[in-house]
Amino acid sequence: MKFGISIFPTADAILPAELAQAAEQRGFDSFWVPEHSHIPVSDVTPGPDQPGLPAMYYQTLDCFVTLATVAQATEKILIGTSICLVVQRDPIQLAKEVASIDVLSGGRFQFGIGAGWNAPEIENHGTPFNRRLGIMRERVEAMKRIWTEEKAEYHGKHVDFGPMYAWPKPLQKPHPPIHVAANLPKGMKRVVAYGDGWMPMPGAGDTEPTQHITAVREKVAESGRDPAAFEISMYYCPPDDAVIEQMAKAGVDRAIFVLDPNPREAALSQLDELTATMERHR
Repeated sequence: MKFGISIFPTADAILPAELAQAAEQRGFDSFWVPEHSHIPVSDVTPGPDQPGLPAMYYQTLDCFVTLATVAQATEKILIGTSICLVVQRDPIQLAKEVASIDVLSGGRFQFGIGAGWNAPEIENHGTPFNRRLGIMRERVEAMKRIWTEEKAEYHGKHVDFGPMYAWPKPLQKPHPPIHVAANLPKGMKRVVAYGDGWMPMPGAGDTEPTQHITAVREKVAESGRDPAAFEISMYYCPPDDAVIEQMAKAGVDRAIFVLDPNPREAALSQLDELTATMERHR
C-alpha cells in the first residue's frame, strides 16, 4: 500500500513546499491539498471561533497556487487536490489550470474532485445545490474534451461552447488521473463513469468504504477497463495500525494521512510520527 499526506495549507502553517519536500524525502508517494473558496456564515458554519468547522476550513489557501509552489520544490512526489470543487469553478479555466500544473510538475498531478457538501458555498458560485451532480458531470466531460482534442467543443445542458483551441495539453495521457470523492453505493455511477480512482473517507457515509471495494472494481471491469489500474485512495485515514491493516486487506491502494496545519516544528514532528506508521506497513 502507498501512503500520502494532506494538509489544509494556511498562512500560519508550515510552508506547503517545505512540507512536501520533507514528505518526499521520507518516502511518501503523494501530497494533497483540499479546497474551499470561502465559508459562508450560516447556522452550520457560524464562524471560525464558533462551534462547527475548524478554523482551517476558513483559512485555507488556494489549492492550485499552493500546488504550483510544491511542484517547483519537489521532484518525484505526486501532487493532488483532495478535493477540487469542480462545481465552483469555470470548466474552461479549470481545464487550463489542471493542464498547466501537470506540465509544470512534469506530469505528477492527480485530480481529486467532488461535488461538495456546503450548500451556501456552492450556491454563492451560481450553482444550485440540487443540480450540482449534473453540472459536475458535464464540466468533467467538457474538460476531457479540452485536454484531449486539438479543436474541442462541448454542447450540454449546463456547459455549452463551440470549437476552441486551448493549450497546454496535460503531459499525462489522456489526462491526469481523476479521483472521485463520493459515498457509495449512492455515488457508484459517477465514480465509475468518469473516475480513474475513488477517494472515499472513513465514516463519511452510511456504510464504510471498504464494504464497496469489490463492487467498485467489478463495475470498472464491466466498463471495459482494468480494475487493477483503478486506484482507491482512503482520505483522512487514521494512523491506526489495525485500521491500516484492515484497509490493506480490503484492497485499498493508498492511505492518505491528514496533518494539522501547524507551524514548522510541530508539523515536521507530526510528519515523523506518520512516517513511522508508514514504515510499519509499507
